[in-house]
Amino acid sequence: MRALRLLRTAAAGAALSLIALAALAADYPAPKEGDWTIKDFKFHTGDVLPELRLHYTTIGDPKGEPVVVLHGTTGSAASMLTPGFAGELFGPGQPLDAAKYYIVIPDAIGHGRSSKPSDGLKAKFPRYNYDDMAEAQYRLLKEHLGLNHVRLVIGNSMGGMHAWILGVKHPGYMDALVPMAAQPSEMGSRNWIMRRLLTETIRRDPAYANGEYTTQPPSLRVANVFFALATSGGTLALQKQAPTGALADKLVDARLNQPFSADANDYIYQWDSSRGYNPSPGLETIEAPVLAINSADDERNPPETGIMEREMKRLKTGRLYLIPASAETTGHGTTAFARFYKQQLQDFLQAAPKRAI
Repeated sequence: MRALRLLRTAAAGAALSLIALAALAADYPAPKEGDWTIKDFKFHTGDVLPELRLHYTTIGDPKGEPVVVLHGTTGSAASMLTPGFAGELFGPGQPLDAAKYYIVIPDAIGHGRSSKPSDGLKAKFPRYNYDDMAEAQYRLLKEHLGLNHVRLVIGNSMGGMHAWILGVKHPGYMDALVPMAAQPSEMGSRNWIMRRLLTETIRRDPAYANGEYTTQPPSLRVANVFFALATSGGTLALQKQAPTGALADKLVDARLNQPFSADANDYIYQWDSSRGYNPSPGLETIEAPVLAINSADDERNPPETGIMEREMKRLKTGRLYLIPASAETTGHGTTAFARFYKQQLQDFLQAAPKRAI
């Protein structure tokens, strides 16, 4: 009976937790989704796609000050609507209060419900890169949504790199720029080495069949878990979770058994699209004040290289906020949790001047 009571208590606690999360999400207006098609979109390779579909999500009144949120690799707008991010930022009185701001979250090319290889072209889909993705997002904002100027562009990981690109290529478009978990330097070192090995692992799987597979290659799931644990999670956090071999095995088994529905071609394209990323030569052109947010235990952007400090000095107005590493941070994944920087973001946005347009 005592065990039954404990189970009932645990179940009730879990239910209350779910209710609390739902209530948290309900603190901001319901998201709305839309699609826009760009005719004859030309990629950096010269390839042209007759119809490029861009899916997007908006939150708040279109009359509010526009804020653009950019997601990370393999993510989508939905991946930003979490209690840890949207629940900390979009509610009443929060830094990006949706009663004041009009929040736009595009699905990048190759992600979410935007055009991607698995729609039918498979490995014949144009080889897009970050410049293509950022430019498509800019066109969505300006040509379709009619946003000639935005208050803020904030992006996480890949979205942070897109934010750097937009700041360089369209310097007058935003009042403020917040790239997170991203460096404005050439893709290289461990970050690119691991991405290259990730995609090579899947390409070299005989079941991949040069992208013409009929079932997903077995290597896809294992490669995904390997890359995630190798390049995200945080040293102290993983030590806390898995201090013994038995617990480490349990963690790996749990990750391997998680639901995973990715498509191999989509996945390869998503990670390979960072090839050639390098906004560094244009940093001096950025006009908006920049708050760069990184984590001290970020495995893909390790602070000990000194790259961020070097590059930030080239900006007209720039500040780096480095989240201290702890057992509560999760390495490259830390910036998905806005509690670590929401006050810094709010202070920055309040101080950022509004540019005349």
